[in-house]
Amino acid sequence: MTVDPMARAEQNREDLYRRLPSVNEILLAPEIQKLIQAYGHNRVVTAIRESLDAIRADILLNGPPAEALDREIGAIPGRVSEVLQGGPDYSLRPVINATGVILHTNLGRAPLSEAALAHLVDVARDYCNLEFNLESGERSKRDVHAEHLVLRVLSVPEDEFPRWGVVVVNNCAAATFLALNTIADSREVVVSRGELVEIGGGFRIPEVLEKSGAVLREVGTTNRTRTADYEQAITEQTSLLLRVHQSNFSIEGFVERPSLKELVVLAKTLGVPLFEDQGTGLVSHLDPIGIAGQPTLRDSIAAGVDLVAASGDKLLGGPQCGLLVGRTDLIARIRKNPLLRAFRVDKLTYAALEATLFEYQAGTKDALPLTRMLSTPAEEIEERCHAIAGSTKSARVLTTVIAVESAIGGGTAPSARLKSYAVSIRHPHFTANELLKKLRSYDPPVIGRIAEDAVVLDLRTVPPHMDETIARALEML
Repeated sequence: MTVDPMARAEQNREDLYRRLPSVNEILLAPEIQKLIQAYGHNRVVTAIRESLDAIRADILLNGPPAEALDREIGAIPGRVSEVLQGGPDYSLRPVINATGVILHTNLGRAPLSEAALAHLVDVARDYCNLEFNLESGERSKRDVHAEHLVLRVLSVPEDEFPRWGVVVVNNCAAATFLALNTIADSREVVVSRGELVEIGGGFRIPEVLEKSGAVLREVGTTNRTRTADYEQAITEQTSLLLRVHQSNFSIEGFVERPSLKELVVLAKTLGVPLFEDQGTGLVSHLDPIGIAGQPTLRDSIAAGVDLVAASGDKLLGGPQCGLLVGRTDLIARIRKNPLLRAFRVDKLTYAALEATLFEYQAGTKDALPLTRMLSTPAEEIEERCHAIAGSTKSARVLTTVIAVESAIGGGTAPSARLKSYAVSIRHPHFTANELLKKLRSYDPPVIGRIAEDAVVLDLRTVPPHMDETIARALEML
């Protein structure tokens, strides 16, 4: 009778699995007992399970002989000790973003520059002058650490600084809510039906308006809104005209929408402030990298918008925060709102934001990881992909270099794509989902995506110094 080789191999693996000790058996070892006294029971148990999982993975891939398995089992206490000495098992961990989505909300959006990190650590290490005027020795406002820098970056002439103010809150949604609650509580806000957007996490403009106390007055249709629609909607109850950036979708075909300048003229004519939820925080146009038509903060201020809200961790390339830039009288009213205390940011955010803005002011914005990722030539990414694919010696992993398109993400430019390259990975024994899971278990975790039943690692969003780490992770598959 002929025995199926595949069945024999599977039986051998099952035999090896059965030889593995249980977690409870390992806990009884004297070396492990000492580790429990030093690190606590829960952390030791977690480290033991990780060690056993690693041995099971080795059995699945290689089916080591019994002698080798005995050595691995005997090495478990040492492996557990190494894991525990490596530091706390933090839940929040750095990962390698190989998805090709530059502003990946689930992965923390924009990485910070080296200058921002250094300033953040410097400020966090001890006390700082967050709300303290070093010259007068009296209490000060925390917004002073960013206000003039924001205005300079937005090209506001210094002689016009008295006309403008800046408030920093914890995100753009908070900025929009705070502005509406301050200026439009119990009064009407006129907005196009084509701008009643919903972004990630169920954040809907109509619901924000309702919660803020403002009364929504919709005008136009989903695809066509004219200046006259705004004009006809104005009543004595109107407090604001609201323009919302269509950040995560685009409408094409039979469409019409007033330009920002047209709305500015209308607002001034009617004597009603114009508030723009610009959202993305983009400072300069993206035309040099082939992405046209994206609204910028500089455009909004130059056009004469009365108040604008934007994110700090999107196309500005800084920390998570929301910026409100507007007329001094409107900003003064916002600063008096008791809710500002609930939405304000801490010293760490100010430190990172200040350093990010200095990169713009100094003309060194290429030092921002975001800018580098946006501007890296596809040919350079292709070379890195070939280097990783060529260095992978594992006979089990099939790697190829493929052309892909990267996305900006983060609710910024929904239809924009950047030409890029990626390493495509296949394995004879694992599905694409199983490969992704194994890459996520690496330290640091490698986050990729699936295309055509293969794992795809787009290097546009991977810092070059992490290429070797990815190559090592592929060797372990």
